[in-house]
Amino acid sequence: MPEIRNMTLNFGPQHPAAHGVLRLVLEMDGEVIERADPHIGLLHRGTEKLAENKPFNQSIGYMDRLDYVSMMCNEHAYVMAIERLLGITPPVRAQYIRVMFDEITRVLNHLMWLGAHGLDIGAMTVFLYCFREREDLMDCYEAVSGTRMHATYYRPGGVYRDLPERMPQYQASRWRSEKDVKELNRNRQGSMLDFIEDFADRFPACVDEYETLLTDNRIWKQRTVDIGIVTPERALALGFTGPMLRGSGVEWDLRKKQPYEVYGDLEFDIPVGLNGDCYSRYLVRVEEMRQSARLIKQCVQWLRQNPGPVIIDDHKLTPPRRGEMKGDMESLIHHFKLFTEGYCVPPGEVYAAVEHPKGEFGIYLVSDGANKPYRVKARAPGFAHLSAMNEMAQGHMLADVVAIIGTMDIVFGEIDR
Repeated sequence: MPEIRNMTLNFGPQHPAAHGVLRLVLEMDGEVIERADPHIGLLHRGTEKLAENKPFNQSIGYMDRLDYVSMMCNEHAYVMAIERLLGITPPVRAQYIRVMFDEITRVLNHLMWLGAHGLDIGAMTVFLYCFREREDLMDCYEAVSGTRMHATYYRPGGVYRDLPERMPQYQASRWRSEKDVKELNRNRQGSMLDFIEDFADRFPACVDEYETLLTDNRIWKQRTVDIGIVTPERALALGFTGPMLRGSGVEWDLRKKQPYEVYGDLEFDIPVGLNGDCYSRYLVRVEEMRQSARLIKQCVQWLRQNPGPVIIDDHKLTPPRRGEMKGDMESLIHHFKLFTEGYCVPPGEVYAAVEHPKGEFGIYLVSDGANKPYRVKARAPGFAHLSAMNEMAQGHMLADVVAIIGTMDIVFGEIDR
């Protein structure tokens, strides 16, 4: 008989399926995993400590760079924590804009996850399909904030500015003819709300396309059904949140259970899985994209009918308009003080959490009355999920590790921080 020895294998940190810089030390018996030990810290950027050394309003951009696939949702938790310490409430229009962009961000995140997860497991076409729709939503980010990824659009007291009246247009070039450009610009003729509504109307049909490729595909099911099963009790004990917890059959969603902003006024359902395996978590996320399209449409309808301010009118906390600043000495002083010194926040501590695409993302903020936080701690959903890697991977094959990492939807910016 040949002698089979256990071996230790390094998976990553540069492995294409490691979703960032995960180094996984696997103890294998042949091709079966006996132990999986995740090593993190290869992307540590000291975000929390950096935020403790800057005025409150200068750290919003750091939040975008935590989970760099769900930018505005990270900002939302941080901005909400500051608002609770200051005791201010943003205008209702700003709350609707935030909810709409939270859901746009959820769709962006799930499209990225679905494309990458499909690619990891061997389905190439779905990656190209997902990125086709992602491009439209990235254009919304760019139209509203000037940047495609790290938006810094949410501000304490509201949002940076109202939605633009028209969407940017494609231009003809030597790569694109006038005819092609006309077709590309067809749904960009109206305002940004028109463009987003058009997207929300056609997006469910796109989700149907992804499902046609994957949901009943026998290779997809062989790679995901009964892989990485987590029972509801275990999921709660391990600190799972978001689709990882709902995939195990626990109906927990902060948007319903602890509503923030205007989620309490909107209609949507919480998708819940049955088996707690990779396939259930896939189905939950796909249904979440449909529910997000529903929420986006409700926000668009409300925003059409209710114009109004999108940020509070207190120049101790929010900058004056550029025109005022150029012509009025008092506004100039407000502007200068706000961007150099910031504002002092009353002493206290607060925890603000949002239903991030990956789970519960929370910010614990302690203020000692100064213009910068005494302590910032981010509660990253991916950290708890990755901690369960050993439990989920034991007894599975090496190829299943890729499916398990994919189903967790981890991004290392938030895990290492």
